Amino acid sequence: MNPIRIATRGSDLALAQARWVATQIAQSTGLPTELVVIRTSGDRLVDVPLAEFGGKGLFVKEIEEALLEEQADVAVHSAKDLPAALPPGLALAAFPERVDPRDALAAADRGCRLAGLAPGARVGTGSARRGMWLRARYPHLDVRPLRGNVPTRLRKLEDGDYDALILASAGLDRLGLAGRIDERLAPEVLLPAVGQGTLALETRNEDPLRTKLAALNHPPTERAIRAERAFLRALGGDCNVPLAAFAEVSGQALRLRGALGLPDGSRIEEVELHGVDPEPLGECAAATLLRRGGDVILAQLRAGAYA
Repeated sequence: MNPIRIATRGSDLALAQARWVATQIAQSTGLPTELVVIRTSGDRLVDVPLAEFGGKGLFVKEIEEALLEEQADVAVHSAKDLPAALPPGLALAAFPERVDPRDALAAADRGCRLAGLAPGARVGTGSARRGMWLRARYPHLDVRPLRGNVPTRLRKLEDGDYDALILASAGLDRLGLAGRIDERLAPEVLLPAVGQGTLALETRNEDPLRTKLAALNHPPTERAIRAERAFLRALGGDCNVPLAAFAEVSGQALRLRGALGLPDGSRIEEVELHGVDPEPLGECAAATLLRRGGDVILAQLRAGAYA
């Protein structure tokens, strides 16, 4: 029996996620699995801003090519790394249950909270979204760019290059590093990225495996992510756009909060809508945000005229 080949990046976090998915697939299908480790463009470009070379899509491009070329059967992604549009021939087959979607503060001064950081404190983040919120709400902080996998980022903190880092709670939890979190930041402080805390399993559209992977899908998580991704698609968001969206599910009801702003934090537009159907809710939230001035923000971003 041929094993199900699971495509993944080679970082510690990606491997931890892929091994977890491999265990779930084996338990639900009884089929053997093997990991196919792929080094993506995003992994190779470690010293440059992602936005200059195509954004977070660089973390999935080669993995999707492996699926299309039938070198792998399923890919495991962090849902927040997925571009708004998938290549023709591929589909998202399952979203396992979402874990903690919040951002986390890791401070050099253990126990320190975000609001307690001193003026001029050097805060590292590789996210335009996080940088936007920090500059808007904590203008006294020195927000600096940050790249590298989670252990590399934490080493930079321990080496004294930064006074604090903002990372995803889910990534630290999955790596067994929850003890390094000094504060889990509520969505009201930093609204999460689209899909944050969620894994996405991608397959070929016509592959029979797609049906088998449905056993790993968590319907409430799927509904939330569909709403967030509809918001992302409607705004044409990418790595250059400081954009956030977070949907919460209660029975059949959805609460979607979204935001769009300028990287320097000088302007942020926010929206909150409630509904039942995920895609229409995400599209309606995006349209509302555009009417409130989001269209001007997008124009400024695309013209590079926000500084």
